[in-house]
Amino acid sequence: MTDNTPRHIVAASALIRNEQGDIALVKTERRGWELPGGQIEIGESLTDGLQREIFEECGIQVELGRLVQVRSNLRSSIVIFCFQASYVSGDLRPSDETPEVCWASPATARELITHPILLHSLSDMLRDDGPVIYHAYRTRPFALLETRLI
Repeated sequence: MTDNTPRHIVAASALIRNEQGDIALVKTERRGWELPGGQIEIGESLTDGLQREIFEECGIQVELGRLVQVRSNLRSSIVIFCFQASYVSGDLRPSDETPEVCWASPATARELITHPILLHSLSDMLRDDGPVIYHAYRTRPFALLETRLI
């Protein structure tokens, strides 16, 4: 018998800008260059978990801004909340999970990020205003299945 009990993984990421307007990027083995973030742990708030993930992945403290995007990977049942953020303190540094990190201009970030949904997400994240955008997608092969303004 198939268990259809809803189960989702909750994650968050952030487009972090420094005073020069550059964006913090991390490189992972699986997806290449991307915005910092990761899975939220049980008992953690979404924002506390995101700030923890950012510090673990690249060593910086941030001030979280507005929610810009929510996306659902229907293949892996992961829901990702994407925020804008401002750099506060710390030195950008790699970790075991993210062996390379950098500050990149928006144009360079668009060149470095190659994973289809992450590149699509970056375009949404670069907006300064407007409604929250929701995307539902599948991977392998990538297919954007739904987009809504919330």
